[in-house]
Amino acid sequence: MGAIERAARELRRKAELTPAHRDRHVDLLRAVAIAAVVTGHWLVLSVSYNDGLHGVNVLDVVPWTRPLTWLFQVMPIFFLVGGYANAASLAAHRRDGGGATGWTLRRTDRLVRPTTMLLAVLTAAGLAAGVAGVGPELVGMGVWLAGIPLWFLVAYLSAVVLTPVMHALHRRYGLAVPIVLAALVAAGDVGRLVPWIPYDGEGNYLFAWLAVHQLGFAWQDGRLPARPAVALPLALSGLAALVGLTVFGPYPISMVGVAGQEVQNTSPPTLALLALATAQTGVALLLHGPANRWLQGVRQWTAVVAVNSVIMTLFLWHMTAAVLGVLALYPTGLLPQAAPGSLPWLLLRIPWLAALALILGLLVAVFGPVERRSGPRASPGRGAAFLAVAGMAAVVGGLLAVALAGPGHHGPAGFPTAALIGYFAGAVLLRLMRSGFPGGDDDLSARPADGPAC
Repeated sequence: MGAIERAARELRRKAELTPAHRDRHVDLLRAVAIAAVVTGHWLVLSVSYNDGLHGVNVLDVVPWTRPLTWLFQVMPIFFLVGGYANAASLAAHRRDGGGATGWTLRRTDRLVRPTTMLLAVLTAAGLAAGVAGVGPELVGMGVWLAGIPLWFLVAYLSAVVLTPVMHALHRRYGLAVPIVLAALVAAGDVGRLVPWIPYDGEGNYLFAWLAVHQLGFAWQDGRLPARPAVALPLALSGLAALVGLTVFGPYPISMVGVAGQEVQNTSPPTLALLALATAQTGVALLLHGPANRWLQGVRQWTAVVAVNSVIMTLFLWHMTAAVLGVLALYPTGLLPQAAPGSLPWLLLRIPWLAALALILGLLVAVFGPVERRSGPRASPGRGAAFLAVAGMAAVVGGLLAVALAGPGHHGPAGFPTAALIGYFAGAVLLRLMRSGFPGGDDDLSARPADGPAC
């Protein structure tokens, strides 16, 4: 209890030291978004146990749940607030005389460090399960489920690494940049929707998320002001476009992938997902003033600070909590089984969410300090840019290979072995590079332009 009280006091102290001019609404959006992602992922997983564990995606078998993804698909919010925070942080870093390489290494450290811990633990667990005689299919499915959050990191790390270049384009061309990126997304969609065009729109994985990230730049420097005269038309036009593209157009209603659908709105992202992002951006801007006023209260702001202090840990480990919950609740019979979408199933979501929240809380208590820990500080060395690019390429490439492998047993640890080797080699290189640059982790007690990295 003493440790909990000390942590609570430290969080409250950090909240009280927050500069008055910090835009607290950005931090609130990040915290709300992570809660929506975690809850949404837990709700779409339905498990039964009958001669083995069997899981289904609720969206695949209960069609009425698909419109709810308009509320729970909040990855655009992550990229919006990420763009805001990255632009502010880069500008502050440059005012202090820093360069793009040092900023990138510092900014990615809080992302790579907890990700490395997750992959190390999952790799060890997969190897241990294989040695213990667990079937390879179950090992592969377990590590794949636990590693689902890695999909997001591939795109977000890419956006962070490209921030110096994309922010330079933003300073010169402003909102024309996301418009061009949206046009590229539209071209990718045409390639997917027209059978004789030999292009499946893979570039949309980058173009779509970069477009939303650029909107964060525009919000941060005032080109996209948080005024009702701007926010309300943006929200309404995004919603109208979303309805037109899905209800009356060629795109599916679900903003999350559904098995059997020829076009998926996230794999790769589509214009429909950009329409959702536009609507969400408008709502975020519309709530800016009221949210900042509400967050002047110490209690609510301390809660936001607490969530943001372990934001990556919550995100990375929430599917591991789901895997552990499945193993603890279903083979033992602690949680009854019910048909997805039925009234008993809906009522059972309450204890299901409560159990997973408890497990995730324990995981955060164990692994949260990895995210909060600051790295060493030193002076930059020569050849830093080349080594940083090589390290990030290995990290992103390794994560991409893990994500693309899909469910199945792809090596002794479940994950593809070559992908793991590439990732860990890149992470080690970046850590060595990181020790050569000043500026520890972003902190809520730092200047307002240097907010949390994710």
